[in-house]
Amino acid sequence: MKILAVETSCDETSAAVVETERDEVGAKTRILSSVVASQVDLHALYGGVVPELASRRHIEAVIPTVHEALRTAGLDVENPQGLGAVCATSGPGLIGALLVGLNFAKAYAAARNLPFAGVNHLDGHLHAVFLEEDPPAYPFIALLVSGGHTHLYRANAFAKYELLGRTVDDAAGEAFDKVAKLLGLPYPGGVAIDRLSKQGNPTAFRFPRALEHKGLDFSFSGLKTAVLHQVRALGAGVEAAKADVCASMQEAVADVLTKKLLVAMDETGIPRAVVSGGVAANSRLRSLLAERTAGSQRRVFIPRMALCTDNAAMIAYVGAHRILSGVRDPLSLNADPGLALAAPRQA
Repeated sequence: MKILAVETSCDETSAAVVETERDEVGAKTRILSSVVASQVDLHALYGGVVPELASRRHIEAVIPTVHEALRTAGLDVENPQGLGAVCATSGPGLIGALLVGLNFAKAYAAARNLPFAGVNHLDGHLHAVFLEEDPPAYPFIALLVSGGHTHLYRANAFAKYELLGRTVDDAAGEAFDKVAKLLGLPYPGGVAIDRLSKQGNPTAFRFPRALEHKGLDFSFSGLKTAVLHQVRALGAGVEAAKADVCASMQEAVADVLTKKLLVAMDETGIPRAVVSGGVAANSRLRSLLAERTAGSQRRVFIPRMALCTDNAAMIAYVGAHRILSGVRDPLSLNADPGLALAAPRQA
């Protein structure tokens, strides 16, 4: 079965076609096409995503992006024979952005009398690594870390998740973006900080690790404030110390994320973990995870860079397995900007 997916939860218009080899859940899924129309240049002018502008750009880009995904997958744009179903991100995300992709996908499915399924954006990130050659077995711990989310889950099976911890204020990716803006670095901030950090000393400044030894929740608001105070204290000297500030701030984020993930693995006794989302592309987070799991039975799975950031291929994977499980969402399905993936675990 070939499945078309559309993803427009934030500032990337993406479409993908995947194919499952067998008609069963758990079947091998391969990417036939994955197209992303980036809005980075648009939002860089404002130092962050402007929701209204993102929605308007999605309206302009969704049709040509879908057409390119179909052509790349070897399907005829006007008559895509062999296409078995359509899915789209239904939440969480920016409501205006979500509505563009979701409504397009529903209309496309209705016009061609194809099954339709909505997909949780976080579920897509959690399963992005399943598009790689060597995915993990269930159960596993998942750290989903991006500009809008920092969550720890226990994944017991497909669609069976338990929320172990989450940020109580800002997401890690948001902290990167805000600190980058404070330092006058270009958008997207996480990429700029990662790049500049390679020239800096990660021990130059000791920034706080909030909630470091208190459960599995995260907090990054205090880190942003600490960086702000340090920048003010440096005054005119901040320019010379900018790389050190970036490296030290990045070290604080990566330190907390890796420690909490390893604690979750140890507490549950599960030696497998998945790290996904835009921040999973951070080089220091990747290297620190490798350092702290070396020589142990613990194994961390991280998807390739293109599958860490928002993309429709990961949405297609989840949509394919929902469809193969017999799920059919009604065309009345609405976007939910606060859609949760799992309820918190009971005390």
